[in-house]
Amino acid sequence: MDTLNLDLNKKYTFADYLLWADDKRRELIKGFIQLMSPAPTRKHQDISGSIYGQFWNHLRNHNCKVYHAPFDVRFPSSKDELNDDKVYTVVQPDISIICDLTKLDEKGCIGAPDLIVEILSPATVKKDVEEKFKLYEENGVKEYWIVHPNDETLTIFFLDKKGKYQLQGIFAKNSKVKAGILDKKLQIELEEVFKE
Repeated sequence: MDTLNLDLNKKYTFADYLLWADDKRRELIKGFIQLMSPAPTRKHQDISGSIYGQFWNHLRNHNCKVYHAPFDVRFPSSKDELNDDKVYTVVQPDISIICDLTKLDEKGCIGAPDLIVEILSPATVKKDVEEKFKLYEENGVKEYWIVHPNDETLTIFFLDKKGKYQLQGIFAKNSKVKAGILDKKLQIELEEVFKE
């Protein structure tokens, strides 16, 4: 497929997405193309690497797996629509933790990760705070972390029994935070995350 002629007003599937062989990063939100920002800043990469590293060190002997972008997470519209030509939403969260390993295949994850981390940049604030918040909530992502690099804070939401996100808290640079989906031994040190 000629990626230069992609129509941003047309609805696409994951099967279409797999044909786009170029160096541009995209996501599909309910079938519509969302172009991703150019390469993240160095600060974004430092924060991502620190969070990923702390999770990876803790999870290497557990049943959960942690992945960092680019890593495709596909949300089928129903359990009956798992085929690539029926999946209309594909996102690449900065960090994903998956504890149900049956959701993993060679293409990434199909279904909701247990925890997703998004690191804000000026170009992604609205998308991560509004659009992806709703998307992750409606698809059952149990825990959603939003990292604010400029403020050096972390906002954590947990999915309640009614399927709605509840604010767990906003944590500053000197805090240690726990992932609700994981055992209580893991504490992410935000001092380390935001270290220059």
